[in-house]
Formats: sequence, structure tokens, C-alpha cells
Amino acid sequence: MIIGAHSIIYATDAEAARAFFRDTLGLSNVDAGSGWLIFKSPPAEVAVHPSDPPSSGTVEFYLMCDDLEATMADLKAKGVALGEVTEARWGLLTTLQVPGAGEIGLYEPRHPVADNVD
Repeated sequence: MIIGAHSIIYATDAEAARAFFRDTLGLSNVDAGSGWLIFKSPPAEVAVHPSDPPSSGTVEFYLMCDDLEATMADLKAKGVALGEVTEARWGLLTTLQVPGAGEIGLYEPRHPVADNVD
């Protein structure tokens, strides 16, 4: 039985990226040994979108929030670099810069979320 999902973000500066998730985003974590932090993810969901080669097999990572404007203001106050806001039929989205690891997505969904589905 599947009990969860484990996401991996590869970083050229893993310490800076870990500090960002721990200190800036405030995610709870455990030390798996020698400072190797494993972060507790917020509730998650997986979507499968159609694609044509060569983008088949592409994986994207987004954090979700309930108020993009307020979340962006909080992150900007912490010095986080954010991208422009765009609107898709499924939500408002932007990107945020993870030190040493590049950009990840951040969005406010406008679709039902799967957090209360059994």
C-alpha cells in the first residue's frame, strides 16, 4: 500500500536550499543523519496532464496556497525572489527562487483540491 510521496529537489547548494525550506518557509523537518533534512510536506496531490514528446516524462513541482497575494507579500518580506503572476484556468501562479536549487512553482488553486478525499 502506498503511504505517501517523496519529492526530491536537486540543488547545487543543498545547505542553502535546506535552510530556505527550514527557515524561510518554516517547514517541519527531521534529520535523517549528518544534517540531511527531510521536510514534512503540506498535504499534496498529483495531477497527470497530457503531453507530446519531448515533454513526456516532465515533472513540475508547485507549492499551493490559499491566498497568493498574501503569501507573496509574506515571502517578499523575507527576501524571497518571486516571478510574475499569471492566471490559468486552474489558478493564479508564480514562481519562487529556492537558493541553490532554482525555481519552483507557487499557486492558488481555483479547482477543488484533493486534501479531503478518501
